[in-house]
Amino acid sequence: MSDPQVIVRRAGTVGRVLFSNPARRNAMTVDMWRAVPGALQELDADAEIRVIVLEGAGDTAFVSGADISQFESVRLDADARRRYDDTVETAYAALPACGKPVLAKIRGICMGGGLGLAAACDVRICADDARFRMPAGRLGLGYKLDGVRRFVALIGAQNTLDIFFTARIFDAQEALRMGFVGKVTPPEQLEDEVVRWCAQVADNAPLTLRAAKLAVNALLAADAERDLQAVESALEACFRSDDYREGVRAFLEKRSPQFKGR
Repeated sequence: MSDPQVIVRRAGTVGRVLFSNPARRNAMTVDMWRAVPGALQELDADAEIRVIVLEGAGDTAFVSGADISQFESVRLDADARRRYDDTVETAYAALPACGKPVLAKIRGICMGGGLGLAAACDVRICADDARFRMPAGRLGLGYKLDGVRRFVALIGAQNTLDIFFTARIFDAQEALRMGFVGKVTPPEQLEDEVVRWCAQVADNAPLTLRAAKLAVNALLAADAERDLQAVESALEACFRSDDYREGVRAFLEKRSPQFKGR
């Protein structure tokens, strides 16, 4: 049995971040949380990578949550709990901070910390065997404001309060109805759907996608945290880019553009 780890893989223009803790259905250990920002930064810095996919190892779980077996050691007192919570929030924050589109590929269990990771991604696609849960109310733990804000922005206040209040399990179709996921597929078609979506994204101008992501995140952020200057700079970079000129030429010449990300 392999040790819990976060694995980075590459296939053409697609980077993959794989959560692997098979003994605990890909539950996140402290070291796995710590590895998330570095994995994303590595792929974000790779000019060949256009889109990033988060996924769980195997067929039974995306991420089943935080590894609760570690709680008595890593959340023993207020200081330890604060350090742990900061580590988890840093992992969550690395997803919107990544300049490239990030997709959550969800199969099986997606609960607790896994639900938080998926919520911090840009887009979510799941198999129809996916099962979701926010079990904080069954553990007696508090959920940080930034995390709650992500859920409210994604599924609205009523759905957020419902899943927190009841701590119930909900299925893929309800996740689709809430707007938590954008698409549901049969399990055997999930990988093909992810590959197809990634190929569509990878064909588009990277600077345009980065600007769109910055704009959406700015709109969803609290007023004091909005970096409107970064959005304006990203928009200006689009219009100064070789890709903008290539896009116009390709349109006039009735051919597919070849974007370079500059």
